[in-house]
Amino acid sequence: YTYITIHDNHTDKYIINYSKKEEVDTAAEIKNDVAREVLVHFQTGPVTVTFNTDILSEGSGLAASSAYTIAIIKAVSMYQQINLSDFEICRLALELERHFNPLTGYQDTYGSGIGGFKRIDFHKGHRPSFRYLDVAFLEKYDIYLFNTGIKRSSTTVLQDVDIDKSRDLLPLVDEMESAIEAGNNQKFEDIFNQGWQRKKATSSLITEHPKIKQMDDLFAHTNMIKAVKISGAGGGGYFLLFCEQGTETAIYNTFGQHGKITKIKATPAGVAGIEV
Repeated sequence: YTYITIHDNHTDKYIINYSKKEEVDTAAEIKNDVAREVLVHFQTGPVTVTFNTDILSEGSGLAASSAYTIAIIKAVSMYQQINLSDFEICRLALELERHFNPLTGYQDTYGSGIGGFKRIDFHKGHRPSFRYLDVAFLEKYDIYLFNTGIKRSSTTVLQDVDIDKSRDLLPLVDEMESAIEAGNNQKFEDIFNQGWQRKKATSSLITEHPKIKQMDDLFAHTNMIKAVKISGAGGGGYFLLFCEQGTETAIYNTFGQHGKITKIKATPAGVAGIEV
């Protein structure tokens, strides 16, 4: 999760708290890209904005930038009493994030801002369409994020991607949806792993780092891990692991020495705001 708080600070300064602290006279002077773009867009007066998250997110491949952009749009719109739907928040988040990261994917903003376990279809000139899937399917697994400890620029990786090879992933979408709807775990795992192999073929940068190659090989040869891939563009960040249920102790004992492991679960939550 990403968290944003915003409040009037009763000064003439913009105060932005994240891994650094900024105190500036105008919104345009803010160095934090997310805060600057959103506060300038809404023409927000001097405020204090604080960023927080429950997992290390910089350069992680977890769409943290998009999640933060969505969260701050929600916070600012509530602060200024502007009513925006979740769809409108996602659309605006994509527009603003592309001001500083032109290669931001639709899936990052709409995946973060619209809750639920879902398939998203993107259509040129039209808003995305959603098909919701039964989250109980995911509850058959213990799911983990493994932090490689490697920070990377997604832009560098994405600029190197072979677009023609990336199209090889598209036919797997229908197959994956069918496997989930049929409750076919073996097919789900096979398609998931096949997708990871096809993704790696799109750019050598995805697994260029020796540690990523090492961990990818270890995960692939561990029977209790049923499906694996790197989240996001690749090149660093987090591996996503689908494991047999009841193997938590074994997972931590086997891989904890190599990096931080976080157990996660799917929730129906999207973007939410609270006024206090």
